Amino acid sequence: MKIHIPNSAWLGNIDPFLKSFDTSRPDKLEITAHKQWISVHPVVLSMVVALGLSCKPKNIICEQIEAKSKHYLKRMNLFDILKIKSGIRIEEHEPAGRFIPITQVLTKQDLTKFITDMVPLLHLKPNQAQPIRYIVSELTRNVFEHSESKIGAILCAQYFQKSNRISIGIADRGVGIKETISESYKVSSDSDAIRLALTPGVTGTTRRIGGTDYNAGAGLFFIKSIAKVNRDFFVIYSGKTLYKLLKTNRDKPVKLYGDPFKDKHSKGKNFPYWQGTAVGIDISLDSKEEFAVLLELIRNTYSKTVKERKKEFYKQAKFI
Repeated sequence: MKIHIPNSAWLGNIDPFLKSFDTSRPDKLEITAHKQWISVHPVVLSMVVALGLSCKPKNIICEQIEAKSKHYLKRMNLFDILKIKSGIRIEEHEPAGRFIPITQVLTKQDLTKFITDMVPLLHLKPNQAQPIRYIVSELTRNVFEHSESKIGAILCAQYFQKSNRISIGIADRGVGIKETISESYKVSSDSDAIRLALTPGVTGTTRRIGGTDYNAGAGLFFIKSIAKVNRDFFVIYSGKTLYKLLKTNRDKPVKLYGDPFKDKHSKGKNFPYWQGTAVGIDISLDSKEEFAVLLELIRNTYSKTVKERKKEFYKQAKFI
């Protein structure tokens, strides 16, 4: 495998980065990087580490990083977690208010610690911390419950003071969304599977519309909706398909849809195959929408969609 850390790869322009990654020889990984400057979303780093942890350390080749921003990669824990000798020396640096380094989460205890450490490090206010806690918890729970990822979940986050935004990335090397959804639904493509995974009331654990008491098929829909209400990006990549929620214009009201393909979005079906799932999300902390009000809005859309799907299901003719 080969993966290049580019000059710029954020959710809005992440497509070229994903298309450039080489899936051949999965037992080896070659990491290269832009020579002058690196500015990337946390999901990019999560994906690089997820690939690296799928290989033996001796099979990872990382060229000498020359970019001026190479110290950022060191602080984000990229080299240490992959056991790579970078030759980059940095002074102890306080991450408070800036970032959460790349972390491998293998257990629920690891997740609890990650979230506990995350809130004070990012200097989040209580009303800001709630949606961030929810997003991280739900995304990681999906990895634990569905992915069968041997490396667990790879997470990291960064706070940007100038834009007052937090960016979160998570990646795994599990079975992927298509296989998970296929346990309960007939799907012919990664695109169909992602569409179902983002639809309220759909879960790979059951065909029952609305899910079960323990898994209501709401997590990814809620997370996408949080991004939409905040007029931010949300990206999910699994198999050969990328789904990207685009920003809602400030001069237009936000409307939530049960069908993710009705949202303003872009998608591609011919990306290099990603074994597992990667998710990136941006959340503006300037939003004045209280989390409780936001969840109520999302829940109402969820309930309406589930009722409509049940009604449509029972309308269908049944032949014996």
